Amino acid sequence: MTGGWKAKRFWTDVSIIETDGGFGVLLDTRRVQTPGKKPLIVPTESMAQAIAAEWAAQEGEIRPLTMPVTRAANSAIERVRPQKPEVAAMLAAYGETDLTCHRAASPAELAARQAQGWDPVLAWAADTLGAPLVPTAGVLPVPQPAASLDALLAHVAAVDEFRLTALHDLVTLSGSILLGLAVAHRHLAPDTAWSLSRIDEDWQIEQWGEDEEASEAAAFKRAQFLQADVFWSICEPPKA
Repeated sequence: MTGGWKAKRFWTDVSIIETDGGFGVLLDTRRVQTPGKKPLIVPTESMAQAIAAEWAAQEGEIRPLTMPVTRAANSAIERVRPQKPEVAAMLAAYGETDLTCHRAASPAELAARQAQGWDPVLAWAADTLGAPLVPTAGVLPVPQPAASLDALLAHVAAVDEFRLTALHDLVTLSGSILLGLAVAHRHLAPDTAWSLSRIDEDWQIEQWGEDEEASEAAAFKRAQFLQADVFWSICEPPKA
């Protein structure tokens, strides 16, 4: 694309409609589409309402970075849906080198902090997901039980493309399929899971002080992680 053209608001009213396969969003009478011109049809009314609110909030130039639900829905339709088995396999493979399994050999205080935070997550995965994983000291992976990896893949593959989009961010941002699934299963609050994913980094900050650039990057990732939890929550209709 050349020049300085920017898309600008052209509509007056935003509304949602129920349609075959879910819900859509109207800008006046025009249906919202994905960037690839696919129909933007989402599974729940609450997701459509969130998308409509993002479009309604645009003034003047359209700012996609202020529309996280719209962007996630676009990703689910255009990127995840066509390669859902591959995305599920990629996320489940985090179990082979899961963050919660790699412990510090020293110092003892860090190792204890990791055990206190991560051992309950491993226990939950074994009991609830049927996926016991083996912790190890150091960065080199140890072989994980094949049955556990199969169980993780089954849990991930069972979700639809919209939930898988949310789970993608929960897993990749935390570095842990177990933490991602713990949030998705409502076993851990997203803030708690994020803190558990940052045990090593927080330890380093305590020892050496805070780096402003790294802190800004971490804050951005945390916001993305929390937004992924929001997107997961609106993938399912509210309970009566």
